[in-house]
Amino acid sequence: MNLEDYPLIEEYGIIGDLSTVALVGPGARIDFLCLPEFDSPSVFAAHVDREKGGCFSITPKFSEVTEKKIYFPETNILLSRFLSKEGIAEVTDLMVVHEKESNQALVRRAKAVHGAVEFEMRCSPRFDYARIEHRVETLRDGCSFHTDDLSLRFRSDVPVEIDGQDVVARFKLEAGETATFVLESAECEERPETVTVFCSRAFKETATFWRKWLSRCSYKGRWRETVQRSALALKLLTSRRHGSVVAAPSFGFPNFPGGERNWDYRYTWLRDAAFTTYAFMRLGFTEEAAGFMGWLEKRVESLEEGSHLNVMYRIDGSPVEGEFALDHLEGYRKSKPIRIGSTNNDQFQLDIYGELMDSLYLFDKFGSPVSYQLWNQICKLVDFVADHWREPDMGIWEIRDGKREFLYSRVMSWVALDRGVRLALKRSRPAPLERWIKERDAAYNSVFEEFWSEEKQSFVQFKGTDALDASALIMPLVRFISPTDPKWLSTLEAIRRELTEDSLVYRYRVNEAFDEHLEGEDGTFSICSFWYIECLSRGGNTLQARHYFEKMLSYSSPLGLFSEQIGSEGQSLGNMPQAFTHLSLISAAFELDRRLGEGSGDDVGFTGAAPQR
Repeated sequence: MNLEDYPLIEEYGIIGDLSTVALVGPGARIDFLCLPEFDSPSVFAAHVDREKGGCFSITPKFSEVTEKKIYFPETNILLSRFLSKEGIAEVTDLMVVHEKESNQALVRRAKAVHGAVEFEMRCSPRFDYARIEHRVETLRDGCSFHTDDLSLRFRSDVPVEIDGQDVVARFKLEAGETATFVLESAECEERPETVTVFCSRAFKETATFWRKWLSRCSYKGRWRETVQRSALALKLLTSRRHGSVVAAPSFGFPNFPGGERNWDYRYTWLRDAAFTTYAFMRLGFTEEAAGFMGWLEKRVESLEEGSHLNVMYRIDGSPVEGEFALDHLEGYRKSKPIRIGSTNNDQFQLDIYGELMDSLYLFDKFGSPVSYQLWNQICKLVDFVADHWREPDMGIWEIRDGKREFLYSRVMSWVALDRGVRLALKRSRPAPLERWIKERDAAYNSVFEEFWSEEKQSFVQFKGTDALDASALIMPLVRFISPTDPKWLSTLEAIRRELTEDSLVYRYRVNEAFDEHLEGEDGTFSICSFWYIECLSRGGNTLQARHYFEKMLSYSSPLGLFSEQIGSEGQSLGNMPQAFTHLSLISAAFELDRRLGEGSGDDVGFTGAAPQR
């Protein structure tokens, strides 16, 4: 298999139904889909093995073609367009979403727009990460695929044939004609309506759902369409059933092609989900924030005395049980191992308490006041931080080289204590305020006394090093330090000097301060790039911040989506789309729009930032 057979990561579009997401690549190939939920085993995984992984393709048979992808306005319905001298063809893709939960269905419609177009369709599921065989049975209008754990029904309004474990169709459409295909759960009752009628109804209802949802967005400023596309992407990463949010819907896309830095992001990281909650609240989507808060409350309630929260959970709140590799698959452009799960699931990471407490504080302010029961659980979290904030941990980047006292963790420990104090005072809640304030102030002083390098004139990555870390950019965003404080401006200059290339920011220099024991390189981290832009804007350098913001937007995919990182050639790296990147884009857009609006009076913080009082 040639490396060129794998699409660039930015060539993928996404569709979803608030339970899972499918990736649609060039040639209208669905290369990735896990069913029935984000963290279920894959049904299609051609993104990590073009031959064995399984895919669902609908391909117009043109000798030469130009392909473009667009979303139907204000929806997550994707249109792949094929332009050729021989004709024009389209493939529309959606996963059905209603106001209420419905039976799961993937709907695809091929259309000849101009000229007579020949198509070839092949649906090749490969269940359980392509590890098990399946049975195929013929139905009146298609077929069904069966394993011991999952059964799917395939329906079509054109004749299909079974080819081994696949179903195929070859058909010709005249201009204006369509052909429809539906892949749905076989557990639901067979639909009385034809496939064509079902497709038409599904399109209308799904489009209505997305447009109605987006109409609640309160953002009316500059880059509105960009912000809305990021909001739609974040919504796709949200589980309607559980209220949790995944970090990204995919696995196997590497931080560097051919390297081993590739991870499974189909789980709920508390940090990422808390940040996403900020974004939803800032945009006016309080229901999504409430859903996550309900999910979070159950995780906190289940904590045993003296134990700490896990870094990540499955979307239903159960633990992630270790990590294994899909050694039988080739890997995206030979990037192995293909990791499923994570060994970082129970790492000790102090910063997560800061993100959680900040999201709880903001939800109490802009959503609903926390309940009596939740307040008692919050007190346990804050007490835990008060007891443990001095301890080393694995940090935001989840290093596998031993614990350290990280700057980011120390700052976010201060946030946890500070927001606990603020909540208690704001709502007149009972709390050991004297102790919390004492520990909060001690954490604050330790940052300035133990993490400042006179030589670098900068805050450093962890105690005892002179290495820098772009996660320090969070400091003014959570109101830990003024964006115009001399120590901060000096730190920002050091980050610019050592970690940035134009608008792009590296999180740190690989293996400079510790050995990650991983082959391959990192790209630049887009969340850090947007944090950097927001810091420039908050510090008064609005014109440069806007210039860099526009540059960052140019690195998005043609559909306005971002992965985790950007490579040296401007290509997307890491899993797609990444919640971290889209929520930091929203935050930077808000900050810039506010500054450019000259005195809008909106001084509410966003990315972890509580309003000053």
